[in-house]
Amino acid sequence: MRPSRALRAFGTAFLLAAASAAWGQSMDQFLRAVNEGDTKTVASFLDRGLDVESTDPAGNSILMIASMLGHRDLVTLLIDRKARVARRSPHGDTAVMFASLKGHLEIVKLLIDKGAAIAQDGWMPLHYAAFEGRAEVLKYLVDKGADKDALAPNGFTALMLAVRGGHLEAVRTLLYADADLKVVGPSGETALLLSQTRKNAELEALLRRAGAVD
Repeated sequence: MRPSRALRAFGTAFLLAAASAAWGQSMDQFLRAVNEGDTKTVASFLDRGLDVESTDPAGNSILMIASMLGHRDLVTLLIDRKARVARRSPHGDTAVMFASLKGHLEIVKLLIDKGAAIAQDGWMPLHYAAFEGRAEVLKYLVDKGADKDALAPNGFTALMLAVRGGHLEAVRTLLYADADLKVVGPSGETALLLSQTRKNAELEALLRRAGAVD
């Protein structure tokens, strides 16, 4: 006896649901391996057909995740598997921006060597590095040609971001690169005024020695 149409439809729906659940479980395992920097497991999933451009629920690619978490070997693998270094998240972030934010200098170097952009519209790797006070990354980016005085979308330069964050070594790095002390923010702020607002005497003294005036 042939199964009824309703029974066949139920069987098809059941198989599709099972396949969807299995796929979801595989993706969970895949993303867990990415977060843990488990290069061998990630490679195995890619070999079985998972997309190197896969994203987490927030839309961040696995290359972005690996870059943010400092998994250099995994970043190398993903680049070798043709992950797009220029890809931007729904919020406009790139892998090199995440690596800059977290201070992963070797990953920043690797991504830029493979074509990641130093300059772009909006927030840039330099701004992210300044925001978190990543002095070594700042020096590298400036040495590679990043515009040290480029304005972030909030109207602040890297120097102003570093001052606002109280990042003394990052400020020193930018001053050594001859960052412009005279840039005025959207509400009339200068780097010096920001140091005064923070009541950071050491930063204020450093800026004055570099030539900042009221």
